Amino acid sequence: MTTGTPSEQSSATPLLDLQSLVVAVRRRRRLWLSAGLLGLLAGVGTAVLLPTPPTAVTTVLVAHQADQPNDPGTLIRTDVALLETTRIAGRALRALDSPQSPEDFTKEYRGTGLTNNLLQIKVTGRDDAEAKARARALADAFVADHVRRIREAANAESETLLDQRDRMRDELAEVNEAIGEGPPESSPTASADLESLFSRRAELTSRIADFDQRAAEARIGTPQLIAGTQIVDAPRALRQSLPRAAATRGGIGLVLGLVLGLAVAAVGTVVADRPVLRREIAANLGASVVAELRRAPGRRAARWQRRRTRAARARLTTTLARAVRGSPEPVSLLELGCARGTGQIALDLARTLAAEGSVVIIDGLPGTRLAGRRRQPGDPPVVGGERTAAVPYRERRLGVGSVAPGTAWTDLRYLGGRSVLVVRAGHSSAAWLHTVARQLADLHIPVIGVVLIAPDTRDRTDGTLWEGPHTALRGAHAPQAPQNGAGTWPSVPAARVTDGDQEAR
Repeated sequence: MTTGTPSEQSSATPLLDLQSLVVAVRRRRRLWLSAGLLGLLAGVGTAVLLPTPPTAVTTVLVAHQADQPNDPGTLIRTDVALLETTRIAGRALRALDSPQSPEDFTKEYRGTGLTNNLLQIKVTGRDDAEAKARARALADAFVADHVRRIREAANAESETLLDQRDRMRDELAEVNEAIGEGPPESSPTASADLESLFSRRAELTSRIADFDQRAAEARIGTPQLIAGTQIVDAPRALRQSLPRAAATRGGIGLVLGLVLGLAVAAVGTVVADRPVLRREIAANLGASVVAELRRAPGRRAARWQRRRTRAARARLTTTLARAVRGSPEPVSLLELGCARGTGQIALDLARTLAAEGSVVIIDGLPGTRLAGRRRQPGDPPVVGGERTAAVPYRERRLGVGSVAPGTAWTDLRYLGGRSVLVVRAGHSSAAWLHTVARQLADLHIPVIGVVLIAPDTRDRTDGTLWEGPHTALRGAHAPQAPQNGAGTWPSVPAARVTDGDQEAR
């Protein structure tokens, strides 16, 4: 329900109305459904035109010296990175006697860490046999490189420990030599020095034995790591299924297309700012929605749908005829985004009013849509806007015009002193609806109401302005247009209608 002054309404309007956004995106379902369909077709097309090449897979068990139960996968990720280096690729190519460059070969395989110690290798080839041979060569090259690094690390650690042991043996030899010479003289100081030499010899002997044991342990653990690194799953070719690949890629393309289409529709809705709900259109135009007409069904629509549409058009014609009869001035139908539908509504309304007296339709639509059409038997006469002055004043007039961008606003006064706006939901921006309301108010053309074309079927908002007049906010309290004179508005022929003419109506 629309209440309050315009300033209060604008201040209370949220920055982003989710209801309007959802309705606008739903109305643009052709866009995002088309995007989803294109994504589906693109996915299926890539599966058919770019099939997955023959692929082989193998699994390698990798033993690490620093394995820990709580390892987050850092070691296996390091192995994956090492597998994808040109060193491993070059060794595998040499084993295959292939002239391909290692840089190009690294793009044709990839490694995946299944667990902390399981490495899966996937390789593509021209056929299954080549793919399996490549997988075997890569696995052997990786295992050999991993074993070599383990041995080099163990040898380096062992050599370091043995170097420390040799330095301590040299120091021990010096201590033994000093003890063998004996003290030069018997004195308390000489006895203390001798005791310190014996203590140092015992310490060096213990440390030498420790370094020997550590060096031996460094070499002992290496065979276990080497034996633990092996191929546990022989290379095998993966079975390729074209229907499964097409379904998978098509589903991915469908989801991506829908997401992209929905994003484009949402962004376009926010940027365009085109009101769709009844309450928004009524608030922006400053007039209540008095009737609405859904989109006409297609040729293949069911009979009950066509019958319902005819009933809705009949109700709309009855509502507009009641408004025209009660108006003291000629009424015009001004379209915004639905010129063809407005012309049809005007013809239906004129046929209804023709039963009560003579009616003339003044065609002010761009391109003279009504004046140039073939007249059917029983249709009221249609004249162009330039022949308005030739219409007798006793004739009931029904103007049809447009308030689309590029409208000659001053010509709207010749179509009628009051107007009914026929607006297609979601066609124009809020700024242009404000412009239409302001221009009509400046021309002193009150708006009787708004006929909404193609509204949202799930719109439950109220398009009635419950507070204030049911006309344009500025035009309701504006003074009447002055009569002829320099610098004044042109006189409207309907202003000279006599009381007898009104009774005849």
